Parts: sequence; structure tokens; C-alpha cells
Amino acid sequence: MSDIAQIRPSVNTVRLLRTMLPALSMTLILLAIAWLNPRAISYFGFSLMLNLAIPIALATVAQMFVITINELDLSIGTFVGFVACVTATWLHDAPLFGVLVLVAAVGVYAGLGALIHLRNLPSIVVTLGMSFVWQGLAILILPKPGGAAPDWLKGFMGFQTPFVPFPIIAAVVIGLVVHFGLMRSAYGAVLRGAGGNQQAIGRAGWSLLKTKVVMFALTGTFGVISGMALIGITTSADANIGNGYTLLSIAGVILGGGEFVGGRVSPIGAVIGALTLALAASPLLTFMHIPPDWQVAANGVIL
Repeated sequence: MSDIAQIRPSVNTVRLLRTMLPALSMTLILLAIAWLNPRAISYFGFSLMLNLAIPIALATVAQMFVITINELDLSIGTFVGFVACVTATWLHDAPLFGVLVLVAAVGVYAGLGALIHLRNLPSIVVTLGMSFVWQGLAILILPKPGGAAPDWLKGFMGFQTPFVPFPIIAAVVIGLVVHFGLMRSAYGAVLRGAGGNQQAIGRAGWSLLKTKVVMFALTGTFGVISGMALIGITTSADANIGNGYTLLSIAGVILGGGEFVGGRVSPIGAVIGALTLALAASPLLTFMHIPPDWQVAANGVIL
């Protein structure tokens, strides 16, 4: 009995530390930025530093959905690039056709979930193959950098809010909406159960196939929103624009307290992890006067 009593506090301590990890990581990054450049801790400074944080946060949440069911998506980066190219071309020039293409892309993601479950295929292999498909389609749509973001999208992503920068407000909204949908709703518990205890979900009468299809469809949906948000900020597209998002999204989920198995994730933590990565990826390294050629390696060391 005493051994169990000793084990339980240690388990609770580990869970508490995992919960605190995202906020602690961001606090350390912010303290470092404040020490290196105090003027950056301002409305204008945060607006610049977190300019690209929203697409990263959305891609991280997209990755979180598949990690929740013990899968991994190695195609989310190239998918974001594909969506960016569609948004900057077809959605701009022929909105209805562009919308149909994006809806079809979400349907492809849902189909991947069904394929992985029905054929018992490793998601890493399937999504790695799809990463080349999305990349190839993006190059076919936009062989060279160009295109233009729809005016309504540029206006939305460039919206200036009073007192608190728009990226922070958007991050809070994303985190809370996904948190209540996945962590507080009854069906959210079922979706998480598909990663934590598949046998119990099956015995309760829920379809594991349906849960995987839903989670992959959610991944595709948030991937579409991420690509559109990215183009709303950059105003033009490139087939390679989202390639770095795959590893960033995985790192954001793990930095946010998520785990690769067991359905243990934190939507709010994932968003905080994404913001931390956005701050560490460029602003912090720039203030440290690290040459651009070394910033990728330095970013890996920080992580």
C-alpha cells in the first residue's frame, strides 16, 4: 500500500510537469528576447515576431489530431504548400473551383484515414508517399513563385486589433475552440479514446474506422486553413512554402505536452508550443546575431 502511495505522487508530478512544460518553454523564450531586445516586448514587437505564428499553430493542431490516434502525418508541410498554391491561383481567379479543390483535398485526407485503418498500413509510410503527391501537385499548379492572395483573405489576416495583437487573439481562439471540442465534449472523448483504448471504444459500439476518418478529415481541414492563413500573410505562394511545417508541427505537439501514443494531447499546449517555435525560429536567433546560414542548426539546438 505504501509503495502505491509513493508511486501515485510521482505520476502526478510527471503529469503536472508535462502540463507546465509549454508555458515554461514560452516564458524562457520571452525572457531571453526581453533581455536581448526589451523593445520587442510591445504591441508592435509581438505583431512582427508572431506574424507567421497563426499558420504554424494551425498546422500544429492539424498534426495533433493524427497524433491523438497514435498516427503521424509526414505530409502536412507539403499539403500546406499545396493549399497555398491553390489559394494564390484558383481560389483567387476562380473562387468556386478553388473551394471545390480544397474540399476535395480534405476528402482525400479522410480517405487516407480509412485506407490506413482498413489495410492496417503504417501512417508514416502512407503520409510520406502523399507528401510527394502534394508537392508534385503544388509544382504543377504554380511552377514558380507567384500568384496572389484573395483580397478578403489579405484583409482578414492583416486585421489590426486594439491593445492585443491579432496573432495572440487568434492563437487563444484556436486553442480554446479545439480544447473544448476535443477535451470537453462527449464525442471528443471518443476520438481521444481511439488512441488511448481502442478495445474499450470498440466494445462501447463506436466505429474505429469512423474515428480515424474524422480525425484525418480534421487534419485536412486545419491544414487547409493553415495554408490559406499563410497566403493571407505572405500574399503570394511558392510550392515549397510549407515544407518546414511538418517537423515544426510535430515539435509543437510534443513541446505542448503531447505524446506519440495513448491519445495524450493538449490543444492549448500545442498552440503554445507553436507560438514558442515561432518565437525561437527567427526573432530570438536574430536578436542573438546568429547568421542566417546557422539559424536552422541553432533552432534545432534550442529545441
